[in-house]
Amino acid sequence: MQEQKDAIVSFAQKNELYVTKWFEEKETAAKSGRPVFNNMLRQLRKGAATGLIMHKIDRSARNLKDWSIVSELPDQGIDVYVATESLDFTTRGGRLTADMLAVIAADYIRNLREETRKGIRGRLKQGLYPFRAPLGYLDNGKGQAKTPCPTTAQLVRQAFELYATGQHSLRSLREEIHRQGFRNQNGRPLSMCGIETMLRNPFYTGVIFLRGCGETYQGIHEPIIPVSLFKRVQDIKAGKYGPKKTKHHHVFRGLFRCGLCKLPMTPELQKGHVYYRCHGRNCPTKTLREEVLDEHITSALRMYEFTKDACDQMESNWNAACIELEQKHQQHSLKLRIHAEEKRLERITDLLVDGTLDNQTYLTKKHETITTLTELKEQLHQLPNPNILSHHLKHFIELTKRLSLLYETLDPTEKRILIENTFSNRTVIGKTPYFKPHDWVCQAQKGGSVFSGLPNRVTNQTFEVPKPISCLFERYF
Repeated sequence: MQEQKDAIVSFAQKNELYVTKWFEEKETAAKSGRPVFNNMLRQLRKGAATGLIMHKIDRSARNLKDWSIVSELPDQGIDVYVATESLDFTTRGGRLTADMLAVIAADYIRNLREETRKGIRGRLKQGLYPFRAPLGYLDNGKGQAKTPCPTTAQLVRQAFELYATGQHSLRSLREEIHRQGFRNQNGRPLSMCGIETMLRNPFYTGVIFLRGCGETYQGIHEPIIPVSLFKRVQDIKAGKYGPKKTKHHHVFRGLFRCGLCKLPMTPELQKGHVYYRCHGRNCPTKTLREEVLDEHITSALRMYEFTKDACDQMESNWNAACIELEQKHQQHSLKLRIHAEEKRLERITDLLVDGTLDNQTYLTKKHETITTLTELKEQLHQLPNPNILSHHLKHFIELTKRLSLLYETLDPTEKRILIENTFSNRTVIGKTPYFKPHDWVCQAQKGGSVFSGLPNRVTNQTFEVPKPISCLFERYF
């Protein structure tokens, strides 16, 4: 910038011109509508100066729209000079030369833009993200994949997990992650818009999606969250799981239904106590006090706790069954599905080339296929082996010995998570609550089943504990 200024000063001295005001534009000359450039033109038209000195033509304008305005200044009685060129704007030849230089500058920018886009698209096809790393990732230079940040990646995952519970609005989530120390790249608290952008960004699952053009690419960076968690967050944001914030935060709100009329048990605060009431007309189920309901939940959890003998028997059964694991069948099935999705992606591209699909439909189907591919590859990568399952078994056995104790140590929000993930159906008939356990609890009662052995299945029938309960267990024990 200083060299350009020196050249203009030297030119002005040689031609006995006086510079009354300097204008330094920070934005690229390839962009029209620049604020400093427009301000300069306004002042020239108001008579603030009799002429304009520019360093080079391509420094003043690299787009033909702005150059057309500059080239008309001599017709308005305003002198135009170029410090590095001996151009006479009072002659037809001088203005023709200047116009040709402006056209060359504009063409140079077009070519540069096209080559830049080619380079960006090439990086994207390689699975690299050639832009600034989103929150939770680190930039590692050109040609390198983004890597999870040691400090913020876990906070990003926690933000997704918190929102996936359905207990947070964007506002309450913002307050919670701020309390945990989550900050943006500038060290400031995340804005509501920043949280919204983070929660809808599939980059955290390993997929690169460019919202501007709708293109989707398979990234080679390490995912922070699983696809299943991302999908649940999108469902909650779309309103498929009901409201995320209520006026009264009663512990068991929305968790129980009347077993007779199927209406929800509505919490009501009366004389310092919370009662859960069925509002069905003439329904025998009336009210149940929150403290009583809490005791029934604790008792139900105790029913599914294992004795030491039962735990020893389960471990013995599992160690014997590990030999017969048919994990190869699962791998084969998953690989077949991955191959089918890759072929589908090729067919979609062929349909676009043939003109059968329009561009918008192609982009939508491509995004869906790449998301499915990412999820299948994630499942393949996470397929258990006997050693890992043996570790999970010990973790699981410890949990099933302490379910009621875990429940008693949790805060209200965490109690809801435990109840939702342990009991799939929760009803009240008269004054008695009834609980139907989730599959993982039922399988545990049978001694911990193993793989079904069917070659076409891609999910296992093991005693896999839901992630929310596992996280609660690890935190408190």
